[in-house]
Amino acid sequence: MPLDFTAIDFETANSSPASACSVGLVRVRDGKVVAQTGWLIRPPAGHDEFNEWNVRIHGIRPQDVIGAATWAQQLDRLCGFAGADVLVAHNAGFDLNVLRRACEATGLDAPPYRSLCSLAVARKTYSLDSYRLPLAAAAAGFGEFSHHDALADARACAQIVIDAARRAAVHDIDELGEALGVARSAPLIIEAARAVA
Repeated sequence: MPLDFTAIDFETANSSPASACSVGLVRVRDGKVVAQTGWLIRPPAGHDEFNEWNVRIHGIRPQDVIGAATWAQQLDRLCGFAGADVLVAHNAGFDLNVLRRACEATGLDAPPYRSLCSLAVARKTYSLDSYRLPLAAAAAGFGEFSHHDALADARACAQIVIDAARRAAVHDIDELGEALGVARSAPLIIEAARAVA
């Protein structure tokens, strides 16, 4: 099987995991980036206050998302891009929790994605003082990028997994997880109420 996955990164408006305000998505096929996209999201009501700390980190302000699609309006677009891929994220627990919590906040069923954490992959692949995304990406040969820009972060994350698979001489996500002793997460929910193909 080829090395196929979708890298994902969310930015949030505040400390609530439901407060997604931006997403970046990068599709990888046979170990190569073949498509990428990203957009702003208007966070769900009740989770839409922008915390000054978060704004300082990613630079997204309330006025930037006024005309953006809501979580409910953009979820099909996100799922359409990712299809049935394993989602790869740096600290995947955070990003998959954003997906789940934003769905809960809007009364939607969370799509049943499996995930692989590129942070765990990096820890098994490189010997670094810190495994923060910029340092792990640099070790993977991904140069300077705009950290906390969701699309740039997703591209960096994808490069870590591509490089780790090359170093481990494996050809798909399952083999990579097994070779490094990094477990893929189970689907977010048992039964898929939303088609993701």
